[in-house]
Amino acid sequence: MTTDPGTAETLLELADVHVVHRARSGGLFSRDRVHALTGADLTVAAGQTVGVVGESGCGKSTLAKVLVGLQRPTSGTVSFRGRDLWSMKDAERRTLIGSSTGMIFQDPSTALNRRLPVRQVLRDPLNVHRRGTAQWRDGRVRELLDLVGLPPSAADQLPGRLSGGQRQRVAIARALALEPELLIADEPTSALDVSVRAQILNLLLDLKDRLGLTLVFVSHDIQTVRRMSDQVITMYLGRVVERTPSQAVPDHARHPYTRALFSATPGLLSPINPIPLVGSVPSATRPPSGCPFRTRCWKADDVCATEMPAMRAGGAGPSGDHLFRCHHPVPAGATDLDLISQAQERQ
Repeated sequence: MTTDPGTAETLLELADVHVVHRARSGGLFSRDRVHALTGADLTVAAGQTVGVVGESGCGKSTLAKVLVGLQRPTSGTVSFRGRDLWSMKDAERRTLIGSSTGMIFQDPSTALNRRLPVRQVLRDPLNVHRRGTAQWRDGRVRELLDLVGLPPSAADQLPGRLSGGQRQRVAIARALALEPELLIADEPTSALDVSVRAQILNLLLDLKDRLGLTLVFVSHDIQTVRRMSDQVITMYLGRVVERTPSQAVPDHARHPYTRALFSATPGLLSPINPIPLVGSVPSATRPPSGCPFRTRCWKADDVCATEMPAMRAGGAGPSGDHLFRCHHPVPAGATDLDLISQAQERQ
C-alpha cells in the first residue's frame, strides 16, 4: 500500500548531512578528502518505501550507513522520530537504533558469521538487547524462520551450507529480530542469481505490508526500485539531486541525470536507447564547482559552473513531493528522443 508522505508521520530525517573521508590513495600525509555525502536532505515517512538509485560510487551505501547509525556524519543532523541521534550518549543511541532499525547487507556470504549456526545468528540480537527469557528467544528464532519462509531445520545449519537465497532470508530474519520500524536494504539482491532475486523482492514487499515496516531500498537496478518504491531518490557524486514520486519516473523526472539514468536501463518491452553523456563521473576528492553533474550534462552553461542549484519543486505530485536540483530542468513532457537529439547536438 502506498503511503502519502504529506500525511504520514516523519520517521527519519537527514538535514544538510556531509560525510567526508581521508583519501586512502594519497598516503599518510595526504590532505585529499573524499566527499562521500554532501548536503544530503532526506525525509522518510512512516510506512513509506523510499528507493535510492545512482551509479556506483554515488554515495548510496554511505547514505544507508548514515540512516542506521553506522556512519557518523562529518556535519549535519540525523533525526529518528525527532531525536538527534548524534547528540545522544553512545549507549542510548545504540539502544534506539539497534531496536528500531534493521539493515540487510549486499552479500549474505560475508554478512553472516560462517562459524555460527543459523540459530545463534538469529539469537545474537536478542541476547545483546536482553530480550525475553532463553525459552522465549528459542521461540522467536522459530518465528523468524517461518516469517522468511525457511523450515525449522534451517536453525541447525551453518550459513555456508545454505543457498544464496536462503542465506539472504536468514539475513532478513536477523534484521527483523528486534521488530524494527525501519528496514534498510542495501543492494539486497545484487549477489543473488537472477532466478532468486524476484523471490527475495516479493518477500520484502510482503513483510513490509504484514509488519507495517518503513523501507529504504538501495539499488543500482533502477527499474526494480521504481516498482517497489513510493519515492525515488536519485544521487550523483554524493548529492541528492532529485526526489520523485515513483509513478512520475522516468517520463516526468526533471533532472537530466535521472532521465539519462533511466534511459540506459532496459525495460520489459522496450530496447535500451540511452541519452548520451560525455565523460565519466568526476572524482569525489575534487568535485566540480557549481553543479556536480555539469561536466557530463548537455544542458550545462556558465551558471552551472559557478552556482550550486537549489532544490526546487517539480510538477509531479503534491507540492514538496517532487523536488530537483537543477538550473535547467528537463521540460515537462519531453521525450527521451527529444533529449537524445539535444545531447547529440551539444557533443
